[in-house]
Amino acid sequence: MSRQVTRDWIASIVERACQSGATDAEVLAVSTQEFSVEIRMGAVEKVQEAGSFGLGLRVLLDGRQASCSTSDVSEAAITELIANAVEMARSTSIDDAAILPEPEPMDPQQDSLPLSLFDPAIPRMETGEKIQLALRAEDAARSSDPRIANSEGAACTTIERNVLLHTSRGLGGQYSTTQCGLAVAPIARDHDQMQVGYWNDRQCQLAALASPEEIGQEAARRAIRKLGARKIRTCTVPVIFEAEAAAALLRDLFEAVNGAAVFRRASFLVGQLGELVASPLVTIIDDGLLPGAIGSRPFDGEGCPTRRTLVIEQGHLRHYLLNTYTGRKLQLPTTGNAVRSLTGPPMVGVSNFHLAPGAFTPTEIVATLDRGLYVTDLIGFGFNPVTGDYSRGAAGWWIERGEWIHPVEEVTIAGNLREMLRGIEQVGNDLHFRGKIAAPTLRLEQMSVSGT
Repeated sequence: MSRQVTRDWIASIVERACQSGATDAEVLAVSTQEFSVEIRMGAVEKVQEAGSFGLGLRVLLDGRQASCSTSDVSEAAITELIANAVEMARSTSIDDAAILPEPEPMDPQQDSLPLSLFDPAIPRMETGEKIQLALRAEDAARSSDPRIANSEGAACTTIERNVLLHTSRGLGGQYSTTQCGLAVAPIARDHDQMQVGYWNDRQCQLAALASPEEIGQEAARRAIRKLGARKIRTCTVPVIFEAEAAAALLRDLFEAVNGAAVFRRASFLVGQLGELVASPLVTIIDDGLLPGAIGSRPFDGEGCPTRRTLVIEQGHLRHYLLNTYTGRKLQLPTTGNAVRSLTGPPMVGVSNFHLAPGAFTPTEIVATLDRGLYVTDLIGFGFNPVTGDYSRGAAGWWIERGEWIHPVEEVTIAGNLREMLRGIEQVGNDLHFRGKIAAPTLRLEQMSVSGT
């Protein structure tokens, strides 16, 4: 980032925008350095490195708003940016909910909480080190079993990002983050059948990243366990969602607790605050203050302090996830979940959205299943947040008397998310964050499984 791009400098842009006619203004400046390497069958196929910088200005003018962005920090470019944003705002319609948040007292403990979002070891990594990580991951997968016959490749990525935000209400600040990710996709073969496995990890701290050998071996295991997969007969049975599949279930639930869907009455959870909407075993949290987690940050896209929000507590719906705009529409305070790009108004997003772990190991959960489906992969999109209706393609394993019988593919599981949440019978202890959304293994009372 250019040396002149400091918080004092972006504060001066905010002040100039207000002097030019804006009622309020905010500036977001983001610089990013990204690297990626892709390898396949032991050979490097692609290496990319790119740096970018952008500055976004959002202005509000008595309920009207507009935004512009630029990568040019020259005086002439900034002057034009301010003039364009103010002029555009004058042409938009009035929305009384379009306001900037006011400062709120910050918990002194939060202010001193080490989020550990930046690891200097990641920017110091040499290109050769990143290539070696990808090579080791693929080699671990290919050498783990003779049935691993091919590979779709492996990749190592690193990201370094610096964020500056300042609003005319005095909110904002600066923080830096790093990420390192490693992924591999081996191909297993048995006679004429081939299956692809995939596994990855992504962390802010290099030391927290799983080893390339762990990632490669897990990817190979996931490919091999699909060999021999077949359809099953249509039935209604208990279903176990492996942790990765359970996280996908949470991604769908976010659509229903998103304040934007709630105020538009496009969620089956409208008007349900305080109500029992899930099994008492279910506690779902969005926590922007987890140290070292991908979704953590000191403040959200509007400068509001991030926090720990209980979305569902022992089955009871406690909070929707909100930014200032959706909170104002619902007459509720923001939950610090604003996310935004350089242009456009803030949206609602997750921090670290997860289902709290339970007491059972995945093995113990499988052992309780007399007859049912263990879901490892979900395919396609099939969730209606208005009604809660849920239908997804799935793959996994057929279980009988707690034993793995055979892999399953090309089936569809269906139900209603309202009933699925209430039907959660067991929650695993295997919660692990490899992104912003995570869940442990879950056992559901029953779902419809469509096969042959």
